[in-house]
Amino acid sequence: MRLLSILTVSIGLIFAFSSCDRDSGPVMSSSPDAPSITSDMEGQSFQLLEDEADEILFTLEWTAADYGYDAAVEYEVQISETGDNFENYNELGSTAETEISFTVGEVNSELIAMGFDDTQDAEVQIRVIAKVDGAEVDEEVSEPVSLMIRPYLVEIELPEIYVPGGYQDVSGYGNEWSPEDAPPLFSFDDDDVYTGYVYIAEDDSEYKFTYERSWDLNWGDDEGDGTLDEDGANIPADAGYYLMEVDLNDETYSVLDTEWGIVGDATPGDWDGDTMLEYDMEEKVWAVDVDLVEGEMKFRANQTWDDLDYGDNTGDGTLDEGGENIPVEEAGNYTVILNLGEAPFSYELIMN
Repeated sequence: MRLLSILTVSIGLIFAFSSCDRDSGPVMSSSPDAPSITSDMEGQSFQLLEDEADEILFTLEWTAADYGYDAAVEYEVQISETGDNFENYNELGSTAETEISFTVGEVNSELIAMGFDDTQDAEVQIRVIAKVDGAEVDEEVSEPVSLMIRPYLVEIELPEIYVPGGYQDVSGYGNEWSPEDAPPLFSFDDDDVYTGYVYIAEDDSEYKFTYERSWDLNWGDDEGDGTLDEDGANIPADAGYYLMEVDLNDETYSVLDTEWGIVGDATPGDWDGDTMLEYDMEEKVWAVDVDLVEGEMKFRANQTWDDLDYGDNTGDGTLDEGGENIPVEEAGNYTVILNLGEAPFSYELIMN
């Protein structure tokens, strides 16, 4: 009897430990509760102002996601254009809490990055995504709230290098060999690749590149092979309007002489013949007065599609290389202006 009692107790303990092992992991809900935005924001409109950039625009609050156990949840707040169904979105912020505040400047930066400007309200949606790091569970997604937000434009200062040379005076760029007056090249992606346009009025000219508006760090080309040499020889150039690209990562440069025209079914030459623009040295723009009809047009270099063409992807007057056709909505006589001397490159269609 004593042996039977010991065996009974032992078997009982084995079952007890087995039960503890089975119950040691978390019990996950088969249908977790998604976060739900509780802030009263649906349909609100905001006008963003630059002098309020550091102020809180809104605080977004939501209920916690419930996975059926004490999960370490991270929440990501996403913003997307209304109608896009979040196929394309920007992350506004993330937190382990159930609320997060955003300043005017933070929201404005995201809207500008999404392609909105100050000409109209941005219709956007915001939602919250719940994620559990390291766990094989699905993300839980809140219902979005819809907002209308008018951003403000911020002037972005792009990194620059400069092109001083013996061409400056006669070409409208101030004193000869003066980095202080020289035209800039711009690093549009802040990647040490610099691009810009420089007008050289006369043959047998020379130039160099400087890192700042001084001679402290400058480059020429000793071998004439497109490779930069620090304190190197002057680079020769004939008259032209040059697209210059300098890559400081591999210390190379290239130049392309360009003449500019417009082409398209809105122009006199349709898509087959360019209406050429003339360069205005004082204003540093290309321009032409021309009769346009309703249709579309683009800017094209050297009367060919093989070099460069510019369109406008957003209709804001800013040029995009290889961009969308530019609409001409009304027939008439226009002054067409192409500005490649400042960043961003831009254009105007002014009806006379």
